Amino acid sequence: MEHNINNQWLVIVNPNAGAGKCGRDWGKISHLLDKQQFRYYSVFTKGPLHAIELVVNFIEKGFRKIITVGGDGTMNEVVNGIFKQQNVPTTEITVGMISVGIGNDWVRTFNIPIDYEKSVDILKKETTILQDAGLIKYNKDSKQEERYFVNMAGLGFDGLVAQKTNFDKSRRRGNPLMYLKNLFASLFLYKSADSTIKIDNNKALDFRLFSIGIGIGRFNGGGMEQVPSARPDNGVFDVTLIKELSKWSVLFSVRRLFNGTIGQHKKVVTLSGKEISIDSNPAILLEADGESLGYSPIKVRIVPKSVKVIINHL
Repeated sequence: MEHNINNQWLVIVNPNAGAGKCGRDWGKISHLLDKQQFRYYSVFTKGPLHAIELVVNFIEKGFRKIITVGGDGTMNEVVNGIFKQQNVPTTEITVGMISVGIGNDWVRTFNIPIDYEKSVDILKKETTILQDAGLIKYNKDSKQEERYFVNMAGLGFDGLVAQKTNFDKSRRRGNPLMYLKNLFASLFLYKSADSTIKIDNNKALDFRLFSIGIGIGRFNGGGMEQVPSARPDNGVFDVTLIKELSKWSVLFSVRRLFNGTIGQHKKVVTLSGKEISIDSNPAILLEADGESLGYSPIKVRIVPKSVKVIINHL
């Protein structure tokens, strides 16, 4: 590693992302970075949560610019590493992404293509904004844990679909239609839960919950627009709350998830807020940025304009 790391990029590569595509394509990607004369030091992750540890260590060594090469889960870990380190404010770390995942949802909000050459061109221009993050507290193995996220968190049906999808990913069975396949498979297993949702200082809402999406970015599940009005830097979450639905109603409504009209469904409520708490009986599964985390009860709060990210011109 070079001793002078001013303006040198740390490149975090998750070789398992995209069902192994990331590892196979790293040679092409590194060639493009070399061609654009990036000064960088690359390191491969060795398993879940390793990127968090790497980011903390390399920020301590002086790195202030990071390129994430992987999927939405890799970006999630990089951001959690930025929040975990104590050396500098989070807004002093620049993060860019070359997306090589299955869903590639975080980049969609920022109009970043999955084409490697175009992604590297965007990184070279280094146009940045400060986007919001969410801090979510949840239960896992009978204790409370917390995680930051930068795209979307989902509970209920969304959490079950993510759990099944992540199981497939762990078996290297990933493909762009995997989320949709698991969505349909989960219909026959999932049962809505009696839930209480409180947003900011508003009156608590009680009903049987099918699913809830808490969005900073607009997309999840490989291009679904579950929170079509979400803006990544407006200081609030957009919330799409889906009440109990029949299996047939879900099947007929899937198209609404892709064309941004989910809010027009009579069983859907769209809200916004900075702090959200959700309790349910029985407990329901949680995912954030596509990663299966734990289960309810949960509390979420917005951390406004806290992550400096490289975007394409919108």
